[in-house]
Amino acid sequence: MTETVATPGAAAPKVGFVSLGCPKALTDSELILTQLSAEGYQTSKTFAGADLVIVNTCGFIDDAVRESLDTIGEALAENGKVIVTGCLGAREADGGGNMVRQMHPSVLAVTGPHATHEVMEAVHLHLPKPHDPFVDLVPAQGIKLTPRHYAYLKISEGCNHRCTFCIIPSMRGDLVSRPIGDVLTEARKLFEAGVKELLVVSQDTSAYGVDVQYRTGFWDGKPVKTRMFDLVRSLGELAKGFGAWVRLHYVYPYPHVDDIVPLMAEGLCLPYLDVPLQHSHPDVLKRMKRPASGERNLERIARWRELCPEIVVRSTFIAGFPGETEAEFQHLLDFVQEARIDRAGCFAYSPVNGAAANALADPVPDALREERRARFMAVAEGVSADKLRERVGATMQVLVDSAPGMGKKGGVGRSYADAPEIDGVVRLLPPEKISKTLKVGEFTKARIVAAEGHDLLAVPF
Repeated sequence: MTETVATPGAAAPKVGFVSLGCPKALTDSELILTQLSAEGYQTSKTFAGADLVIVNTCGFIDDAVRESLDTIGEALAENGKVIVTGCLGAREADGGGNMVRQMHPSVLAVTGPHATHEVMEAVHLHLPKPHDPFVDLVPAQGIKLTPRHYAYLKISEGCNHRCTFCIIPSMRGDLVSRPIGDVLTEARKLFEAGVKELLVVSQDTSAYGVDVQYRTGFWDGKPVKTRMFDLVRSLGELAKGFGAWVRLHYVYPYPHVDDIVPLMAEGLCLPYLDVPLQHSHPDVLKRMKRPASGERNLERIARWRELCPEIVVRSTFIAGFPGETEAEFQHLLDFVQEARIDRAGCFAYSPVNGAAANALADPVPDALREERRARFMAVAEGVSADKLRERVGATMQVLVDSAPGMGKKGGVGRSYADAPEIDGVVRLLPPEKISKTLKVGEFTKARIVAAEGHDLLAVPF
C-alpha cells in the first residue's frame, strides 16, 4: 500500500465523521474527534467535502448492522476514502471485519471499538496532515457531538456478564473501569465548559470498580474509592457547585444500588434510574443469564420509592425470547403494571449472530414476537400515561433544549424524568404566552398544565 505524502504549506485536511449506535460509541467518537482536532485536522459536514471519512459503526442487532453497512456504502460512493471503526469491526463470531470488507472491499481500514490509536494510525497513513507550528489548541473538554449543555461521561468499558442474547463482551471485552480521578477530572472540565447535565454511561454502571476490587484512587489530592457510590457522591458534589444535573444510565439492579437512592433523595443525583431489567419471569431471566435477583425486583423498586418517592424508573424489555410461554409473557405484563414502570421500551427478540441464545430450544415465531412486543407497549404506555397525568398541576425544573424564536413554536425542555433522545419532553408554551426569556442550556421553573402522549405541556415562569 502506497503512503500518501503531504504537500508542504497545504491547507489542513478535512475529515468527515459519522457516529452510529449508543452513547458509549458516541464517547469513542468524541475521543477520536478530539485527537483529530489536537493534531490540526478539520472536520467536514459532508462526505463530498472531506478528504477522508471515518464511520463509527454499531453491530449489536441486525438493523444496526444494515444501517452501518449502508452508511459505509454511502460514504464510499460520495468520497471513496473510508476508515471503519466501532462494534461492527469487532464482531468476530460472524467475521465483523470480514463482513465489512466483503460488502465494501475498498475501505481503507477496519478496527473495533475504543480504538482511537488504531484509527489515528490509519488516518496518518492515508491522510497525513501538513506541518503547522501554529495548531489551534483543543478545548479542555474535548470535542463533543452533543449540544453544549449536556454531555455523556463514560466511566468504564466492556462487560463481565455473558447474557445469552448479547455479544457486547466479544466486541468490547471485559469490564475495564476508568481511574476515578480521571473520570472526575473530565467531569469538572465538562462542567467548567458549560455542561448542565452529565449523563453517566457504561455497559454496566453498577459494576464500576469491580475489576480493580474498588481500589482507592486520588482526586484533588484526596483519596476516593473506585466504586459506584463514591463516584456518584463525588460527581453530585461537583455538579452542585455548577448548578448541574447528574443522570445515571445502564444501572443493573444489584443490592448496592439501594445505597445510591438516598443520594438521589439528597439531591446529589437526579432521582432517575435507567435499569435494563429485560424480563420479569425467573425462568426467562435464567435462560437470559441475567445478573442479580430478578425475582425480587418488585420489592426493590418498592423500596427505592420508599427511600425517594419522586424517583423515576425507566427500563427496557425483550418480548418473545426463545422458550417464552404465554404464561411467562403474561408475568411480564403483570410486572410492568404492578411495578408501575415510568418509562419502558420493548424489543421483539432478534437473533444476533454469535449470541448463545440462538441455540436455545423453542424459538418464538417472528409474528408472535412482534405481537407480544405490541401488547407489551400498549400496557407499558398506559402505565406511563397515567403517571404523566399525575404530574399535571405540579411545578418542575426544566432544562431548556430549544428556545422559542420569532416563529409560532414554543420551546422544548426536559425535566429530571426525561433523558435526552430516550424519553419524552416538556413542551413549553409559545412566546406570546411566556413572561420570561428562555435560553438554551438554562433551567426554568414550569407549571405542568397537560399531558400529551409521552410529553408534558407546561407554562414557564
